[in-house]
Order: sequence, then C-alpha cells, then structure tokens
Amino acid sequence: MDGKPATRKGPDFCSLRYGLALIMHFSNFTMITQRVSLSIAIIAMVNTTQQHALSNASTEGPVADALNNSSISNKESDTKASVYQWSPETQGIIFSSINYGIILTLIPSGYLAGIFGAKNMLGAGLLISSLLTLFTPLAADFGVILVIVVRTVQGMAQGMAWTGQFTIWAKWAPPLERSKLTTIAGSGSAFGSFIILCVGGLISQALGWPFIFYIFGSTGCVCCLLWFTVIYDDPMHHPCISVREKEHIVSSLAQQPSSPRRAVPIKAMVTCLPLWAIFLGFFSHFWLCTIILTYLPTYISTLLHVNIRDSGVLSSLPFIAAASCTILGGQLADFLLSRNLLRLITVRKLFSSLGLLLPSICAVALPFVASSYVITIILLILIPGTSNLCDSGFIINTLDIAPRYASFLMGISRGFGLIAGIISSTATGFLISQDFESGWRNVFFLSAAVNMFGLVFYVTFGQAELQDWAKERTLTRL
Repeated sequence: MDGKPATRKGPDFCSLRYGLALIMHFSNFTMITQRVSLSIAIIAMVNTTQQHALSNASTEGPVADALNNSSISNKESDTKASVYQWSPETQGIIFSSINYGIILTLIPSGYLAGIFGAKNMLGAGLLISSLLTLFTPLAADFGVILVIVVRTVQGMAQGMAWTGQFTIWAKWAPPLERSKLTTIAGSGSAFGSFIILCVGGLISQALGWPFIFYIFGSTGCVCCLLWFTVIYDDPMHHPCISVREKEHIVSSLAQQPSSPRRAVPIKAMVTCLPLWAIFLGFFSHFWLCTIILTYLPTYISTLLHVNIRDSGVLSSLPFIAAASCTILGGQLADFLLSRNLLRLITVRKLFSSLGLLLPSICAVALPFVASSYVITIILLILIPGTSNLCDSGFIINTLDIAPRYASFLMGISRGFGLIAGIISSTATGFLISQDFESGWRNVFFLSAAVNMFGLVFYVTFGQAELQDWAKERTLTRL
C-alpha cells in the first residue's frame, strides 16, 4: 500500500526537481544568448561600407585577412563603439569557431561529469562562457585572432555545460517525468534565441554593440551564482528537499541504479544498434535545424524582400513555436506514459516520427509556395516548432537505455548533431551559390531526405529497454 503512492505522488510544480528544471531553463537561455550575441552584434561591429571592397580586394584568403586587419578599428560616431574591417570569410571563421570548441569537449566533458559531478562541470562551463562573453568586446579590439580563440574556448565551456545536464537528470528525473522536466529545461534555448533576436538589435542601437555582450555575460554570472547555491548533484544530498519528494525520486529510479567511476563499455556501445539509432536521429534533426537557425534571416530577407528590422522579428517567431512545442510535447509524452496509454518505446518513436516527418513535409513544400508570403512564414515557423517534438523522442532516449552513461552518450549524440550542422551549413552555402532559387529547393529536398533516413533507422532499430551493458552488475570478485 505504501509503495504505490510513492511512485505516483510527490510534489509537482512546487517541488525542487521542477525548480531545477527552471534554473536549467535559465542556464540554457543564458548560453544560447551568449552564443547568438555575436550574430546580432557583428552587424554593427563590421564596417559594412568597406566590407564588399575588402572581400573583393583580398586575394590572400581569410587567414591573411585576419592577420592584416586584426587591429584595424575605428569609432562609430553615435555609439562610440569600435567598428572592424572583417571580410565575410573572416566572419565565417569566427562564427564556426564556437562549434569546433563544442565538439572538442562534448565527449570528455560528459565522461568527466559522471566522475567529478555534473553540478561543478555545468557551473564551471557556464561561468567560463559568461566571463568570455564579457571579455569579447576587449578581445575584438586586440584582434580577430583573439576573438576566434575566445569563441573556441567559449564553445568548449558550453559543451561542458550542456552535457552535464543529463548526468543530473539521470539522478533527479523520475522516468514518468523525464520528458516533462527535460523539455522545460531545454525550451530555454528556444526562448533565448527569440529574446536575443528581438532585443539584440535594440540594445546595439541604443547603447552600442558591446552592451549586448555585457548584459548577457552578466546575466550568465547571476545564473552561475544561483546554480552553485541551489543545485546539488543528486536529491539524496540536497539539504532542502522534502522527505516525500526524496522518497518519490529514489523509489522511481530504483530500477535504474547508477554507479560512479566505472569503465565505459565502448565495445558494447559501438555495436549497439539502438544507440546508433539515437546518433543518426541527432544527425538528421540537427541537419535541418542548423540550416533554419543559420540561414533563416537571409532566406526571409532575400526571397520575401523584407527589410532587416522586420526580418529579425520574423526570424524570432519560429523560436517561440519551438519553445511551445518542446514544453507541450513533453507534457503530452508524460501524460501518455503516466496513463499507460502507450508503451515507452511507442512514445519515443511517435514523437521522433512527428519531429522528423512534419518539418520535412514543410521544407519540401516551401519552394512551391514561395509566391505566398503568409504560407511561407507559417511553414518557416512550423519547421523548428515541429522539429522540437524530437525532444520527447530520441533526444532523451539515452536516459531510457543507458541512464548510467547518459551524459557521456549525450556528448557523442551532440557531436553527431554538430557535425551535421557543419556539413549542412557548408552544403547550403554551396548549393545556393550555384543558383539561388533552385539551390534552396535542393537544400530543402536534401534535408528531407536526411530526415527520412534518420527516421527509418530510428523506427527500425530504436529501443527503450535498459541495455545489458548499461545494467548494474553485482560484484563477485574480491
């Protein structure tokens, strides 16, 4: 009699685990604003009157351009902020540097988070990222090479912070609440993207572009203070958690114990098809999402002939849809599980299918409705919105099949996603440089094909059962 209520009860929205989800939402909000800050600020940072001449005149390539123009700056008359003569090639190197930094630390940071504690790993990553954001304006004055170094290290810090989250959820999230809690936390990225796109230009115009970095870097420092004060690695050691909530979490996770300081079973992981289904799901998901995140303002302003101000506002709308779909998808997924309406694997495959199929349909339809302004905007809003239904599918599937190695595996998964983003961005640039209209059609068709490949593989091989290599083994050796 006592055992059953323990798995169902437990405080909900007033509980510590939901407080943790909100603080993690704030952390993700902070990190994405720090990451996107440069995309907004660079419009004011670069001397656009000399940009085309610089790119046409330079024959030495972006690296030589970076060296030649590393310390050239002047002052804008209205905001007194520095303006730099960076060519488009140099800007591309700066933008991509943060992704390389993230890739460098995803796997080792996930592994180390399981050893040294995810709280310290995530908090340190967020603090380093925030301090480097504050330092970015000064780094720009010292030269573009230092900006590239700062962005790379910042990417490494954010990689540490992002993967550390899943080690925490492996100990804090009851199985029937995982979708709900992780989607509340993850929606901070979409909300942060919306906010920075909306207010970044206004901050730059009113105060000068350095204040974009100062404001969001300071916000990150405040978030760090909150993080180190309130968050603990597991509920057993939290001084403020109620006995009721602690018993609810512990009893819910009783079937999925974890042990620190164990060797990672690499061989078993490499041959595990359900794990590869997750990796390829990440690859497919990030392929299209990166294109939308990177090229959406360009697509809107060029094909729909919208001015820069309206393009920024329209570009922010999909992220509201993405945040909403993330939270609603998590609520629906946990509702289906808690009422025993669908099995866990069915829920994971259902949301993965919706998150890969629906945006593919929208993307394929885009070239055929280019003449309709309203329908084009609706489809562009629906693509990231429906894509985020994957957050209740394969995105958190590692918590089901290998909770003990969730952080490590999320690092690898994220790496697959980042590789897909780098390839898709490069391929998109190449395709649209050949012919703009047919190029975009090929981009969307290729994205749909990649999504379909990931969907078929996940539906075929995806599982939700705890894998043998991830189970706790009783020690028989002395």
